[in-house]
Amino acid sequence: MQTSEEQVLIEKLRTLSPEKIAEVKDFVDFLRQRNEDRVLTQAAMRLSEPAFDRTWNNAEDEVYDRL
Repeated sequence: MQTSEEQVLIEKLRTLSPEKIAEVKDFVDFLRQRNEDRVLTQAAMRLSEPAFDRTWNNAEDEVYDRL
C-alpha cells in the first residue's frame, strides 16, 4: 500500500516528459549511491578505530591528551 506522499510523487512523475523522467532517475541513483558511499565510509572508519587506538593511545603521547 502506498502512502499519500508516494501517490503524490507518482502523480507528479506522470506529468514529466521522458527526458525529465531520465533526469529524475539519474538523481535518485545519485542519492542512493551517495548513501551507500556514506555507509561504506562509516564502516571503514569503525574498522580502522582499533588500529588507530593502538597508535594514538599510548603513555608516550598522553601529554597531548591534556592540550
